[in-house]
Order: sequence, then C-alpha cells, then structure tokens
Amino acid sequence: MKKLKLKLGERSYNIIIESGVLDRIGLEVSGIFPGKRVCVVSDGNVAALYLSRVKNSLASAGLEVSSAVIPPGEQSKSINSLPTLYNAFLDAKLSRSDLVIALGGGVVGDLAGYAAASYLRGVNFVQVPTSLLAQADSSVGGKVAVDLPRGKNLVGAFFQPKKVLIDPDALDTLEPRYYRDGMGEVIKHGCICDREFFEKLASGGIDREEMIYANCRIKAAFVERDERDAGERMKLNFGHTLGHAIEQYYDFKKYSHGEAVAIGMYNITKLAERKGLTKAGTAERIRMILEKYSLPYEFPETDRAAIAQAVSHDKKNLNGKLNLILIREIGESFIYSIMPEDFQDFFRGLTRGI
Repeated sequence: MKKLKLKLGERSYNIIIESGVLDRIGLEVSGIFPGKRVCVVSDGNVAALYLSRVKNSLASAGLEVSSAVIPPGEQSKSINSLPTLYNAFLDAKLSRSDLVIALGGGVVGDLAGYAAASYLRGVNFVQVPTSLLAQADSSVGGKVAVDLPRGKNLVGAFFQPKKVLIDPDALDTLEPRYYRDGMGEVIKHGCICDREFFEKLASGGIDREEMIYANCRIKAAFVERDERDAGERMKLNFGHTLGHAIEQYYDFKKYSHGEAVAIGMYNITKLAERKGLTKAGTAERIRMILEKYSLPYEFPETDRAAIAQAVSHDKKNLNGKLNLILIREIGESFIYSIMPEDFQDFFRGLTRGI
C-alpha cells in the first residue's frame, strides 16, 4: 500500500493506493462522515464490473447503499445529466451528513463531484477512480465540473473529496486505448515539473503503482500551493488549451481527453520552440515519448475559426489575456500570458503544418 496526504487544513484528505481496496471501501469510508446513507455513482461499463463488489463492501460496514448509473462517455458529463443524479440522491434520502461515492473514470468523478458539491449546497464525497487518467490526475485536487455545448468544464466548483481510494488492479480491465489515454496526463506531469520521472517513463523503468503514486504526489503538491487554480496550478493545464479545443471540435467523439492533450503538448511546444521560448529539441523528445505510448501527436485537419472560438472560452483566459502553459525544457514549465490576437500567430503557424 502507498499512502499520501493532501494538506489543505481542515479540507485535508488521504489518498490510498492499494491493490484490492475496492473490496475494503466500507472500512475505508466508515468514520469519515457522520451519516449512514451512501449513493454510489458509476457508469454502465464500470458498474457491470465493480458496482456489486463496492455495494457489498459498504453494506457489510452497516451502511445504507443506493446507486445511480449513467451512460459511459464524455456526453454524460453534461449539465443535462445533473437532474438524474439529484433525483437519485433525493430518492435515497441523502442529507448533508451522508456520502456520494464516484466509482469510475474522469467523467464520473467530475459529474458526481459537481452533483455532490451542488446538492443541498454540498454533501460528503469520495473518489474511487478506475481509469488511469482518473487515478493519476483528475480524482485528486477537488476540481469538479460539467460541460456546456460551447465548451468543456465551463460549469464547476472546487470541492475536495473526503478521501481518494485507488485500486491499481482496476486498470486490468481497462481497454488499451483508455490506458493510453491516461498516459497523456502521466507524461504531462513529467513534462511540467519532474525530468527524472519523465526519463523513467521514456525508458519504461517504472512499475504501475509507483507511477500512480508519483502522479498523485505531483498533483497534490500543485494543489497544496494553489488550491483554486489562480497561479501555479494552472501549469497542470499544459497541452489543454489546444487539447480541449480539439475535443470540442470533434464533439468529444474522435479523440479521448488524453489523446487530445498529447496533441496539444507536442504542438504548443513545437510552436514555442519557433518563438524561442522553449529549448530546441524539446518537442521532439515529447514526440518520441508519445510514440512510445502509442499516443497521437499530429495536429488534425480542423476549422480554424472553430478552434479559435473554443480557445476564446478557455478557463485560463483572465483579465482579457490567455495564459498559455509552456515548458522551457523537460521538467520546467511556465505561464505565458498573451493577448488573444497574439495567440492567432501561434495558431496560424500551427495550421500551416510547421
């Protein structure tokens, strides 16, 4: 078992990484909330694999258990899905002293987390991530959100869980594409702040549990320094400005989140090199590691105006400026504030295929 604590004063919580923890969820959540009722939110794919095990563990701990199952996929992370969860919470008679558990990947974690944050102005919440992307990144840090038709994660909150419980064995049932999807975020962490970790990934010299722990440690450190994403934490969005725009352009159907982030990391770095902002050869190093983990990197054919419009709604737009996350070299990132019209210079270069 590996364990670390994300330190945020009274909102601090433990992150547990242990094979088999899915069967001990009842024991792990007992005592961290004062109520007796638990609603487990999952999607159809994950529920078929793990929902019965989790509910049995919770019931064995003396808890009253209900569940809500949503369709799998990014399309479920919509503001239109919220009434389904609110009704499930009401049917289960959840009060502010009770608990919502998110059992699934990033979509489930974000959607269930936002529902928990907004239902009765906030009920207790535990993350049980089952995808690599969620285990390595999205389950830690308290960002919860839903998508709007005009952009990704545009309605959300900062709402920290009471605990994060990670079972690496859940990755054994993950489709290869979605394991690769998680590697997009894993590689990102090495790019922005940990060259040694990046080199281990590049050489393949790291086991699964160590890799998950390293990512949680990196993410927790950023959150502790900047819980509400006003400065340092924005660096975690390396590759996301273009990545989110690509996801939205294809209606979240062609590229998974990690695949889109991979494309974003490589291309924004290639352009930053041409601007003299990034050490020459850095984009090539990113391309090589993306190839190693079978992730895409070439920018697809898109409508320029649509991409530019999506970028204009990016959450990193502050005070009329866009905060691009760039890296000087592997392991060293920085925030580069530019005017939206200056971003068009970056973008025009990109669409010329440089």
